[in-house]
Parts: sequence; structure tokens; C-alpha cells
Amino acid sequence: MTRVVLAPDSFKGSIPAAAAAAALRDGWRSVRPADDVVLRPMADGGEGTLDAFAAAVPGATRMPLTVTGPAGTPVDTAWLLLPDSTAVVELAATSGIELLGGRLRPWDASTRGFGEAIAAALEHGVERLVLGIGSSASTDLGVGMLSALGAGFVDGAGAAVPDGAGGLAAIAHVDTAALRQPPAGGIVVLSDVTTPLLGPSGAAAVFGPQKGIDDVARAEAGLAHAASLFPLDPMVAGAGAAGGTGFALLTWGARLVSGAEEIARLVGLVEAAATADLVVTGEGAYDDQSAAGKAPSVVAAAAGAAGVPTALVAGRVAPAVDATAFCAAIALTDLAGSADAALADPARWLRAAGARLAAGVARVA
Repeated sequence: MTRVVLAPDSFKGSIPAAAAAAALRDGWRSVRPADDVVLRPMADGGEGTLDAFAAAVPGATRMPLTVTGPAGTPVDTAWLLLPDSTAVVELAATSGIELLGGRLRPWDASTRGFGEAIAAALEHGVERLVLGIGSSASTDLGVGMLSALGAGFVDGAGAAVPDGAGGLAAIAHVDTAALRQPPAGGIVVLSDVTTPLLGPSGAAAVFGPQKGIDDVARAEAGLAHAASLFPLDPMVAGAGAAGGTGFALLTWGARLVSGAEEIARLVGLVEAAATADLVVTGEGAYDDQSAAGKAPSVVAAAAGAAGVPTALVAGRVAPAVDATAFCAAIALTDLAGSADAALADPARWLRAAGARLAAGVARVA
């Protein structure tokens, strides 16, 4: 009997991590029904972070609320209250790019809803914040979030600047007198990137085009101008996360940690991998950013430390990416014949991937 641990992240905009793990399990067991299959769905601070905490922490409670979504319209969402009075708030569920439904808003999408959810948790009286900031829709330097927490951003005439990246260049003054204080237990930020705010590896250059920004120089100038109004080095690691929300949270006293590493610890991935014969991980697109702290690289490192091989299942594997950390790599686009077919029924193709991996193990055995 083989023991296999399935630890995929969500396939963004396609299938959640828990459902992806279940589909891989079903495919595996269709070939090797007697094997011990252990599910450890992952997240890295982006979508699925609340689900990972809810599954791993007994007594976690979802706290529903409605916030201002990234397009300025209401979004029904929730934050998570843990038994130790920690609040987990997920940016993807309040201000995430998937909430735009494909209609990108490069210049006016904001993090205001994320700030509203944080404010609701503080109003509840939580003692600690854990904030997942992956999958952002905006490049607003976290100004929307800070505004919802009480900060003021005005132009030269004293008028409030509009939300989004388009308003950053107009900010003349930042008023933090009414900004809420962080909770006594502090703020931990789960981030999947370590990029600085500015420069060729910064928020605008690397992630701006994914959010619809067609004038990177304009976005970069806005970020640089607004950041100059804060006493923080914009080149610090992680400042560029979530369109500069990492920068804003650092100015608020937060501590940034690897989201995937923290969630791996939370779900007991290291312990599960230590007794496994194979670990399988995955995500929607495995590319050159995946090795920089995203879930598959963290899972592979945990398995490798235990001397256990790791296989990769991704919606797409970029042609030039180095996937040598994995004993096998399967792209759903190859199985389905096209990206559209893979996206139309990801569970079907994840089952097929699970079956293919199991068949490979059977041949080896």
C-alpha cells in the first residue's frame, strides 16, 4: 500500500483547493483503491486562505458581512474568528481580482473592502489579525484599505482623492490621526511574494499588466509619489505584494511572513509528508513566479526535506519554467487538449491527472 499526500493550492478562478484535492484523490483511487490518500489542501495567502484555516482550526467561526468590492459595488463575504480571538481576513474574498469577473479595473479597483473587513474584526474586539493578501485586483498601495481604517488622503485642494491606482499621483497629504490602532496581539500578513514596491521587479512592472494596467510608467510614478509620503523604504521585501498593500500594512506595523509556509505549518503538511511515499501539489499556472514562495515550491521543499518525491499537477506549466524539483509534472491543458477545455471542467481533468499519477506508481511497483 502506498501513502500519498495531496496538497494542491486552488486553481485560481477554476476550482478551490479542497475540491482539487478531492478530485485528485478520486482519480488516484480509481486506479489504486487500497492506497492511503491524505488530503492537505493548501493556500498561500490568496484565495482559499479562509478555507484552509477553517478546516485546520477547530471552533473557527465565519463572520459574514458586506463590503465595498474592488469595483465599488457591494460584495457579500466573511472573515474568520478563531477561538484565541484571532481574526483571519482574506483580501481575495473582499478585494480580489476574481471578484471582477474578468472585467479588470486597472485604475479604480481598490482595497477598500479589505479595510472594511479588517475594521469589522477590530470592532468585534479581536486581539490579533492574520491577513492573507494574495490575488489582489488593484495597484492602489493599500490606500483604500487604510482609508477604511480611518486614514485620510487628500489632494492639493483638500478634497478626498478617488480610489485606485489612478488617484495616487494626486495625493498631497496623508492624515493618520484617526487611523485605527493595530490590535494588541499584532498583525501577521500572509504573502505569496517578496517583491519590492518599485522598480523592474516591483508591483507595477510585474503584476500591473495582470490587472489590466497598460501604462506601467504611470502606475509606477503614482506608487512612488504616494509612497514618498510615508516613512518606509519602498524597496523592502514584500512591499510590492498585492499592488502595494504590503507596503501599507508594513507602515501600520504588520509583520510579513510566507503565506504558504504558515499554512503548511497550520495544516500539518510536514508531519503528513514525513510518512508519505509521494506528495502531490499543484496550482492553476506553474510559472517563474511559482518558485518564489508559492504553495507548490513550499510543498516540494517540505517533502524534499523528508526525502519524499513530489509530483506537480497544474492547469498550465510554462514552457521555459524549471520544474526539476518534481518527479513528474502534468498540465491539465495537455490532458484536456486546450486551456478552454481544462477550465470548463477542471475536476474531470484533475481526476484524470490523479489516475495517471497512480498508474505510474503502479507500473513502478
